[in-house]
Amino acid sequence: MAKERSLLPYVKDKKSGEEPTIIMDSREASSAKKIATGLTEKGATVKTEVLEKGDYILSDQCAVERKTVNDFVYTLTRRYLFEQLFRLKDVYPKSLIVLEGYLPIIYKYSSISSAAIWGAMFNLAKNGIAIVNTASQKETVDFLYTAARQEQVVEKRSAIVHAFKKCDTLSDAQVYFVASLPSIGREKATAILESYQTPLNALINVDDWEKAVHGLGPVITNRVRDVLSTPYRDSKEKDKERQEPPP
Repeated sequence: MAKERSLLPYVKDKKSGEEPTIIMDSREASSAKKIATGLTEKGATVKTEVLEKGDYILSDQCAVERKTVNDFVYTLTRRYLFEQLFRLKDVYPKSLIVLEGYLPIIYKYSSISSAAIWGAMFNLAKNGIAIVNTASQKETVDFLYTAARQEQVVEKRSAIVHAFKKCDTLSDAQVYFVASLPSIGREKATAILESYQTPLNALINVDDWEKAVHGLGPVITNRVRDVLSTPYRDSKEKDKERQEPPP
């Protein structure tokens, strides 16, 4: 049987002293200054940079797209919301959307039918993209801060900007390949390739990364080494092993 997970680490009031780092898209930071300020006031470190996809990076697994209720309806009429979110989920498996505002107001000011809106939400949910509804920017701040702490303090993950698949050139493809490794991201991938020239040479010499590449410590290199050297077993096989009684 799969190990049951407790909610206790998530509902404790006392802080451990650790604070999360949230990477915020620079355009989002300009248009939502109250959120950036609110996160900083709570104790989070907010770093801003131009993100290819998503508005907030909470860990190497979790990115957040924030939409106001009006923005959400507008993007439905333009049909590009799903493509953006599905591409985001390809790189950040626990991606989600924060839908900010009073949802029923859609019915008063929008010509889009309720069936279309609920259909869009169902389409996102069935594809594994959660929707979190917040009433205001203050609630958005509370949610982002709490989620970032869960990812980074409880789950021990780091906020990493991953490269998206842009393979217009051979070098783009090489950076994307190396950046897809655990806790690497585009910046570290570029440094690795500058040190080892080819992805193959980098993978062969993974044991030397700590010495050759600044910023790569034993935690990251051990994760990469595990990915490269552990025999593959799909999730069905693992679930079957959990369900089988011990001999």
